[in-house]
Amino acid sequence: MTAGIDLAPALVEEDHGPDLTRDIARALVDNLQRSGGRSQSPPPLQGPPPRSPALRRITDVITANPGGNHSLGELAKHLNVSPSHLTRLFREELSTTPARHVEMIRFDMAKALLDQGHTAKQTASLAGFPNYESMRRVFVRELSLSPAAYQYRFSTARRADEGQR
Repeated sequence: MTAGIDLAPALVEEDHGPDLTRDIARALVDNLQRSGGRSQSPPPLQGPPPRSPALRRITDVITANPGGNHSLGELAKHLNVSPSHLTRLFREELSTTPARHVEMIRFDMAKALLDQGHTAKQTASLAGFPNYESMRRVFVRELSLSPAAYQYRFSTARRADEGQR
C-alpha cells in the first residue's frame, strides 16, 4: 500500500507536472479530513512548494500520508540520497528541516481535525503524532494554546459566526 502512495505522486508528476500533483495531494488530505458531509477547506500546507522535483516528491508523500513513517532515513531512501543531503535540500529550498516540515504538516492536519470535533487524543493519532503529549507541545509552541484550548476557542468563534448569519 505505501509503495502505491509513494509511486502515485511521482507518476502523476511525470505525466502532468508538479502543480497537478500538489493539487491532488491537497485534495487527498482534505477528503481524508472531512466527516459527516461537512464542507471544509483544505488545511494550509506549510510554505511555498519546492522548486526541485525531488523535494516536491518528498513533500507530496508527506502531505498525502502525514501519519506515515517519515523519519529522515525513510525520506532519504525515497530519493536514494543520504540523510545529510536531504537535510541540506530542505534547508536550502524550504529553510527548514525534514522533521520540522513533517511536524508542521501534522500540526495543520491536527487543527483541521480538532475543528471537526475530534477529541485531542483521536486527533493526535489521526494526524500522525506519536502521542498526545507530542501534539500538545507543538500547539503550545506554535499557538501558546493547548489543543483543547484551541478547539474550545475556535469552535466558540465558529458558533458565534454561524449565529450571525
